Amino acid sequence: MHYDTLKTFITLVEVKNFTKTAEILRMSQPSVSLHIKNLETEFNTTLFRRSPKSLKITPTGEILYERAKQMITIYEQTRQDILEHHNSIKGELKIGASFTIGEYILPSLLLDLQKDFPELELQVIIGNTEEIVQSVRLYQVDIGLIEGHTNEKEVSVHAFMQDELFIVSSNNHSLTCKDEVTITDLQNQDWVNREVGSGTREYFNHFIRSNGLKVKSLLTISSNQGIKETLINGTGLSLLSRSVIERDVQHKNLAIIKLKNQPFNRTLSYVYSPIMQDKKNVKTFIHALNKKWPNNFNQT
Repeated sequence: MHYDTLKTFITLVEVKNFTKTAEILRMSQPSVSLHIKNLETEFNTTLFRRSPKSLKITPTGEILYERAKQMITIYEQTRQDILEHHNSIKGELKIGASFTIGEYILPSLLLDLQKDFPELELQVIIGNTEEIVQSVRLYQVDIGLIEGHTNEKEVSVHAFMQDELFIVSSNNHSLTCKDEVTITDLQNQDWVNREVGSGTREYFNHFIRSNGLKVKSLLTISSNQGIKETLINGTGLSLLSRSVIERDVQHKNLAIIKLKNQPFNRTLSYVYSPIMQDKKNVKTFIHALNKKWPNNFNQT
């Protein structure tokens, strides 16, 4: 007993005409007759009483009609369930993220993904921009999120949002009393910053060089939280992302030093090896990323 045969039987019961059944199912009338004959043979019963003017279902035909509708429903639901199984987002997705993104920007997106795709196992590896790019290149992660630039030719780079940075200090720093500071005010200051290889450090170095700033002392810490704690308990300055300092500024643990006529903006990007671009879980992550920040960049 086959799906097509049952489908033919159900249609014939409902339209009560062999010719119309053949038209609806796009088959020949003899094929309709053969399907019904095969069913009658299989169940050793007569399913219809035929006359030149009418086609009436028999009591045993009624029994088969009810069961056939159930079987067709179960069959189609099973097919749908199997299709959804093959197309479901599941398995493992390894994400590499630079410290700023991984600690302060990515978590909200991970919660969205976990809610939408509960069968997707997410792993996040956090490192600086240089380390994440290398992890992508060596296939140690499926996709990476970075805050700096990369010249690595073996990975594909796509911008997904803009990030703003601020000069920050403790509330006791001498510059916090000024509404705005100038480049001259920033000469010979103590700075606390991220390590070489970090996107934040790369931006800081560019800022220092392009403005001809002299640095009195530079303390390097490979942790955003470590930098913030150092600032809170000391007198230095740092250049950090809005996402990193937002809560501390609200709670008055840190203060923003406003530099006159010089905003600090940079681009955050996702990177992947070309071999990963058609991977279903990677495509799902990129879609979620662009959906989360739709007003920034929508490259896929």
